[in-house]
Amino acid sequence: MSFRIFIANRGEIAIRIARTALENGFVPIGMYTKEDEHSLHRKYLKEDKEVSSYLDIEEIVEAAQELGADALHPGYGFLSENPEFAREVARRNIAFIGPSPSAMELSGDKLRAKEIASKLGIPTLPWMIVKDEKDVLEFAREHGFPLLVKAAGGGGGKGIRLLREGDDVGKVIEVASKEAEKAFKDPRIYVEPFLENVKHIEVQILGDGENIIHLFERECSVQRRFQKIIEEAPSPFLTSAERDSITKHAVELATAIRYSNAGTVEMLFDTGSRRYYFMEINARLQVEHPVTEMITGLDIVLKQIEITMYKVLDLKQYNILMRGHAIEARIYAENPVQEEPSAGVVKYYKEPSGPGIRVDSSIEAGSKVSAEFDPMIAKLIAWGPDRRTALLRLERGLKECVIDGILTNILLLKEIIKHEEFVNGVYTTKLYSLNIDSFRKELEKRFREEALLVTGLQELAGKNIRKFLESPRKSAEEYSERIDKLKRKAWYYYISTRERLRKSR
Repeated sequence: MSFRIFIANRGEIAIRIARTALENGFVPIGMYTKEDEHSLHRKYLKEDKEVSSYLDIEEIVEAAQELGADALHPGYGFLSENPEFAREVARRNIAFIGPSPSAMELSGDKLRAKEIASKLGIPTLPWMIVKDEKDVLEFAREHGFPLLVKAAGGGGGKGIRLLREGDDVGKVIEVASKEAEKAFKDPRIYVEPFLENVKHIEVQILGDGENIIHLFERECSVQRRFQKIIEEAPSPFLTSAERDSITKHAVELATAIRYSNAGTVEMLFDTGSRRYYFMEINARLQVEHPVTEMITGLDIVLKQIEITMYKVLDLKQYNILMRGHAIEARIYAENPVQEEPSAGVVKYYKEPSGPGIRVDSSIEAGSKVSAEFDPMIAKLIAWGPDRRTALLRLERGLKECVIDGILTNILLLKEIIKHEEFVNGVYTTKLYSLNIDSFRKELEKRFREEALLVTGLQELAGKNIRKFLESPRKSAEEYSERIDKLKRKAWYYYISTRERLRKSR
């Protein structure tokens, strides 16, 4: 089939969409910037065109038109939730693989979405649009501190600030409003109570405007500065009754706005009261969609394409079954102690494999990683028949994953998934912030240990290799024997040094 799908994105999500296109007989085409001239995603595209920016609507749509696109998939981030972008795509007679512009506008406006949820009887937290310090203090007199200042026009962690009693209210409002204006061209902000011990639960929705179903929920509570790091499906904390109630309300809300294509309905779940509150709708494909695919066996991207092509979702709720458990860890190119991006060239890359392991990656050996873009370079997803197996497979996958040439957060991910609260599934959105100091301390120990090992092994190798090269060898057997002896010495040194380091702690 010659149906041409223009992928208006880059990195791992562009590759992930292109793979589904190729597997189903479609033709993936796309774009790149000068910075991405040698990006891995270009290898998966049949044709592509250089653009000056991933945010230039006019230039991107013109590129899609020039390449003969029948449809355009925006991926996530960049312009994926921009209704004007979707309208411009439609004006050029190119099908937009995603929700309608009106649905984007409604879901993108968090306050309108909250109003609709309230009318449907879906629990929401109290909220108030604020313009200055007086507005915030008025809201605080009724609801108290802490409060969360949030952008009204978008999500993704942008324009969000935590406000505690005694903070400089005026400064917090100013910073949040400027960030909201920059990210969403909408400076409106609002406040709502900040719940201290909550879980972030999102329900995956698929629909065609009439027939709307859910694909169960995901838990996204491991967050840093309101951005997700680890996600899993299903939530290990919800009861069956709670799951049924949350997913029912999510479908009711999506039905009320006649939602079409893929999206998520996001909830906050208070672990103390075991009550939940509607937060927002994300009108796009989510980064963490693979965990839902792993437990349902569905290709969500393919369903997005089919809904766009045929205007019908060919699934009913009774078709959707949950099988096992899946956990996703986002791998970032960054210094995990200082939390700064790590740009450079990937010198060596080895992906994990084996039962239950999936990797969505944007790199290979030789890939250039730029600090210009989001630092996520790969997602490691582990599935198992139960959560314990999925967690053990994730741990194994992180151990097997090797990325040299740049720093990554793999060591940090290993520490997080070993934490008692995560293992037991009782963690909240505060897990990272409350334990960051202990995580960093452990990482610094690991870095010192590895530095000592490398130094020691280099010294050992240098001394023994010189001796090996200087001595004559009589046969192939003797040569092989000497190599084995060197390996045994190096391994002994490695084990003994690790043991000494552990005892000295």
